[in-house]
Amino acid sequence: MPQVSFMLQNKIVDQCERLQLQSAGITKYVAEVLPGKNQRAVSMASAAREVVIQRLGLVRSLCEAEEQRLLEQVHGEEERAHQSILTQRVHWADALQKLDAIRTSLVDMLTHMDDLQLIQKEQEIFERTEEAEGILDPQESKKLNFNEKCAWSPLLTQLWATAALGSLSGTEDVRIDERTTSPFLQLSDDRRTLTFNAKKSKAGADGPERFDHWPNALATTSFQAGLHTWMVNVQNSCAYKVGVALGQLPRKGSGSDSRLGHNAYSWVFSRYDQEFCFSHDGQHEPLGLLRCPAQLGMLLDLQAQELLFYDPGSGTVLHTHRASFPGPLFPVFAVADQTISIVH
Repeated sequence: MPQVSFMLQNKIVDQCERLQLQSAGITKYVAEVLPGKNQRAVSMASAAREVVIQRLGLVRSLCEAEEQRLLEQVHGEEERAHQSILTQRVHWADALQKLDAIRTSLVDMLTHMDDLQLIQKEQEIFERTEEAEGILDPQESKKLNFNEKCAWSPLLTQLWATAALGSLSGTEDVRIDERTTSPFLQLSDDRRTLTFNAKKSKAGADGPERFDHWPNALATTSFQAGLHTWMVNVQNSCAYKVGVALGQLPRKGSGSDSRLGHNAYSWVFSRYDQEFCFSHDGQHEPLGLLRCPAQLGMLLDLQAQELLFYDPGSGTVLHTHRASFPGPLFPVFAVADQTISIVH
């Protein structure tokens, strides 16, 4: 029994020594290591703040310089168009004065001269007539129009697209209209995901809104004013189209009228395998993308009449299309491989 007690005492002593060493280690860590860590954290935070301030200061400076440059270009273009119009006003006022003088002269001759006198004035009448014919009718001239290209800026477009799509809280709650969904597509319960099925489904009743051949679908809502953004996850598909279309886009048959990008009713970004392009009215513009985007952001600015496609993964503007859209536009989708989904 004394032997057991002695062993237990030694064990307690050993445990106490270990606890004392552990306490000493913790005390040293708190006294020596943590203050150093805290100092380094404060120092690194200060350096990080300086980097943020310097970089944003540079971006701000660049934006201010770009703003000044673009505003000067817009002002210069406005002045040029204004001066051109003023010059035209002076020119045509002078032309009107000349025509009025010639007409008055000819009327006076016709009124006050007999036939013999008119014959004697034949050369003068010919010269007057020739002078009048030399004054041509006004013609349309681009010089009299304001050139909107003066406000185009790759930097501004890039920053604008990044800012507009930088937060999903600013995107539209786009849903797909089940009534338009092709029988080759399966629509998810939340109406945001389209899955291609090579076997034509007979589940959905056919109707005038439904696409019956091409694997297309329209959104439930259309846009006719303002700025609108939405995002589509396309990483699982090698064959898809996304963009906008007019409500009068035909829905029936296998012709180009209902094929996205092959008619005047639709504007789409498309992928087929490793080939990308922008299509409208049968015109296909190849896009040399170095990587396949996992997501596609779309910006529709109806005030500026501009449609933009954006890769949020690389922060790259993939394509910009400026046009006079003739009516309200619906987000439109097509998929012929796997799945695409509207991000929300």
